[in-house]
Amino acid sequence: MKFSLNTSIIRSDDKDEIKNAIILLHGYGGDGKDISSLTHSWKRHLKNTIFLCPDGHENCSINPNGFQWFDLSSENLADILNGTYKAEKIINNYIEEVKVNFNLDDSKICLGGFSQGCMISINLGLTRSKKLNSILGFSGKIIDPNDLSPRIKSKIDTLLIHGDMDQIVPPSCLLDAKDFFIRNKINIDTKMIKNCDHHISVEASSYALNFLKKNLNNV
Repeated sequence: MKFSLNTSIIRSDDKDEIKNAIILLHGYGGDGKDISSLTHSWKRHLKNTIFLCPDGHENCSINPNGFQWFDLSSENLADILNGTYKAEKIINNYIEEVKVNFNLDDSKICLGGFSQGCMISINLGLTRSKKLNSILGFSGKIIDPNDLSPRIKSKIDTLLIHGDMDQIVPPSCLLDAKDFFIRNKINIDTKMIKNCDHHISVEASSYALNFLKKNLNNV
């Protein structure tokens, strides 16, 4: 089993045939091991599932020990968008590798992420020509609605979760994202977690698990 991105791989506890894959993209300056901690509780409840947590393809510009999906050191929107386009191509290729390695259809793959990983998951999930199962995002936002809207190819079930005390990505970004999805007639569920800052709380993890069980038919 070989992937183009260094990947932390976790299997569900049942160890049976793999029927679903959940790809989780870490935040800015993090790595796959960071976000793989989410799977410690999920893997007991999601049968026949493989969890894949890749490292970003670039070293982080502000944390050389971590990774990024695109550079946030520039405030120039064109530079940021060019970075996201590159990341989309790389992750698209990665998804194809996952499909081949585990003999899975797109409909059996959920793409999710935290913060910057959430932003890329939204962009890629909606613009990918082959429709994935779902998008799951924590503490992210729509990078640029004007860029994303005309590129939408897949209207995919999405859950976005945010903390109401987030000082890194403002909670208002969740409301903006919800409005974007509704205007584009895409099925969206949102959850604002009370007294939560820029992290994934136990409540957020539990809410996400229920979404995954429903969408992957894994009740």
